[in-house]
Amino acid sequence: MTHMRPAAVAGAFYPGDAESLSRTLADLMAEARASVPAAAPAPKAIIAPHAGYVYSGPVAARAYARLAPLAGTVRRVVLLGPAHRVAFRGMALPTAAAFATPLGPVTLDTAAIEDLVATVPGCGYSDEAHAEEHSLEVHLPFLKAVLGDVAVVPVCVGEARPEDVAALLDHLWGGPETLIVVSTDLSHFLDYDSCRRVDGETRAAIEALDPARLTYDRACGRTPMAGLLLAAKRRGMTIETLDVRSSGDTAGPRDRVVGYGAWALWEAGAGASTPSPEAAVEAMLRDHGPALIDLARRSIAHGLDHGAPLVVDPMTLPEPLRHNGACFVTLTIDGTLRGCIGSPQAWRPLAQDVAENAWRTAFHDPRFPPLTEAEWPGVAVSLSVLTPPEPFPVRDEADLIARLRPGVDGLILGDGGARGLFLPAVWETLPDPRDFVAHLEHKAGLPAGYWSDTVTVERFTAKSVKG
Repeated sequence: MTHMRPAAVAGAFYPGDAESLSRTLADLMAEARASVPAAAPAPKAIIAPHAGYVYSGPVAARAYARLAPLAGTVRRVVLLGPAHRVAFRGMALPTAAAFATPLGPVTLDTAAIEDLVATVPGCGYSDEAHAEEHSLEVHLPFLKAVLGDVAVVPVCVGEARPEDVAALLDHLWGGPETLIVVSTDLSHFLDYDSCRRVDGETRAAIEALDPARLTYDRACGRTPMAGLLLAAKRRGMTIETLDVRSSGDTAGPRDRVVGYGAWALWEAGAGASTPSPEAAVEAMLRDHGPALIDLARRSIAHGLDHGAPLVVDPMTLPEPLRHNGACFVTLTIDGTLRGCIGSPQAWRPLAQDVAENAWRTAFHDPRFPPLTEAEWPGVAVSLSVLTPPEPFPVRDEADLIARLRPGVDGLILGDGGARGLFLPAVWETLPDPRDFVAHLEHKAGLPAGYWSDTVTVERFTAKSVKG
């Protein structure tokens, strides 16, 4: 191991000269550092994208901004990314001693590479796999700018089992001297709104440390990321979404976009304590509830004037409103229902969900005619923000009724194509659990007292704000 791999995408994916590259990185990191909470703990692992910096650089910088406290502590980076240029089985390591970048060479941990090839199943040498691969290279300038001179173990992942990737990570896990970086983009070439929806589902799977819900068409780095999520779940790690955007948000058109995301992972006990979903929603509404009500009202007013919902750019809003969230918007006039529509699951930024659902409630609730200018001054707006639905296994209807928490639980009941949802607010009119379940069965199109082995039940809670 004596030669150096030349940079393959310098001047294309990122600036090819040191001065321009340093300036670009400085600008990206300055913007990203503004989003880092005070005294935020440094992660053990990050997930970040690998497109051209003009497209994915702002998202990748959100992850690298969390690594600043690790400069001088981290001495080795295990960097994993998917193979785009060469098809092969297993995990490919280079024979090079260093990778070239416009900022200077990045030294490889050749002893760790030799150890992997000798001891970990699925690992082998392949300079061909690395020669033109960009998924690893685009991270090297970030690593060099943030962490300085560290030794890198670059792993190009081909057709492999997530369990094999997890075994590689376990082998090199180490302590605070070792950082793990996984490289992946998200969905490719969907329209902007479809990308938001699909990437929202991928985000939910990543946050749940659930690699089974990841697919290659939704994350090109699905295999290395799945291996990290497997290892993280076994170790009881926590994860935080730092950013999810697309090329339509950064530097490209919105008819065909690529999605990008950034995440940080902490070992058990290392990160800040995570509040319960209920507490997190309650705190968010305490701080931002009036702003969400105002957003809902402005979207309805925009609909009256223009026939369309208010267009919301989440990146101009406080960070909690940029996170994916699910809400229901309810309109009343003199205490009488005038519309209620919402999202049972989070798949787009909460601010966008509020604006869209407020407009749909006002003008597209099939139970009511579209809202009129004459009605608008008398309309009261409230919204409920939902926690993620969780499976609620029960034996039968009697067990469901016995275990419900009146006034607290929202419920989603389904079987086959039938599906019904009740918000916790329904308890105000149906306080008896038997009535609550019977009416939900009716809403789902199921007969009263219906039950089968294929019935699914999900439970959630919701916090509300009125204005």
